[in-house]
Amino acid sequence: MQENRKLTVGFRGILAGALAASVFGALFIAGAASADMQIVNDPGGEVSSYLRTFYKVRATDERIVIDGPCLSACTLLTGIVPRDHVCVTRRAVLGFHAASYYNDVSRSLVPTRAGTRLVMRFYPPEIRAWIDRHGGLTPQLITMRGRDLAALYPPCP
Repeated sequence: MQENRKLTVGFRGILAGALAASVFGALFIAGAASADMQIVNDPGGEVSSYLRTFYKVRATDERIVIDGPCLSACTLLTGIVPRDHVCVTRRAVLGFHAASYYNDVSRSLVPTRAGTRLVMRFYPPEIRAWIDRHGGLTPQLITMRGRDLAALYPPCP
């Protein structure tokens, strides 16, 4: 029996030093031996939480099914989880933007070049090239879907 884990995230705060923030909220459906993490509607958030999660996934035989939006910090999986452990559905979307931090005084997100450079280092060369072809990382979200996404990841069975 397989476990399907739906991963969704809500906005919460900041990652100290620079990056956008939120906290994981996950729905777990009990199962046995192998497991799938299903990303359905993930707006992203605190980078360190995603890094911990995706490094744990990489260390297992767990597979990630992208079945909807995977935005912001969620896209870090592309540079951490092996491609053969990721599949995409026709609803899959990866959304990228520049890193930012929350400024308590102005109560707004402020883009950070250092944070953006750090995030870019996690992406594989094909993702970095795609981002560059689409104007680079800016505060505006750019989305990868369809053929571009299918060129990088296999369809889910």
